[in-house]
Amino acid sequence: MPPLQAPEPPLVLASGSATRAALLKAAGLAFQCVAPAVDESAVLAALRSAGAAAEEAAVSLAELKARSATGRSPPGSLILAADQILELDGAWLEKPADLAAARAQLRSLRGRTHRLVSAAVVVKEGARIWHTTQSAELTVRPFTDAFLEAYLERCGETVLSSVGAYRLEGVGAQLMSRVRGDHFAILGLPLLPLLAFLREQRVLLD
Repeated sequence: MPPLQAPEPPLVLASGSATRAALLKAAGLAFQCVAPAVDESAVLAALRSAGAAAEEAAVSLAELKARSATGRSPPGSLILAADQILELDGAWLEKPADLAAARAQLRSLRGRTHRLVSAAVVVKEGARIWHTTQSAELTVRPFTDAFLEAYLERCGETVLSSVGAYRLEGVGAQLMSRVRGDHFAILGLPLLPLLAFLREQRVLLD
């Protein structure tokens, strides 16, 4: 079977997200993972204080993640990182710290529409060479407290790994009444623009 991807340059995913890794793998990409070393909460607090827009914040955090993996990646690697901001009426929500925070987040989203902004950045030799952002709108249905408790009991601490305390690719779909936007971006990685960039770079066959 002929390869779809050139062996060089190496592709590195600077992320601990199993979902992002699964998206790349399903798309046929070969890559290695390097965990980023970034204090996300501190960076987001600084960006928020500076009045950054959600798109700017997502790109900035993704770039910091990619740069943090530079010294631990093969020379000449294309280092990919991504980030996602959940914006509700101008406020940014972060991953919940515990189930009580997840419960509070879901109650704040109930019956309302929020925006997910996903950014992807590619860094090579310490310099950003590409980035993109995509946004989506999701409306959470007015679910009952009984559903909320059943949802949290079923999902458990897995909800703590996702901003908004849901995964659209799983039981979290039951929270929604309407979704508008690119499916991959909602999952946390603007995959189609990334694939187009990799074709331009001759990493993937055109």
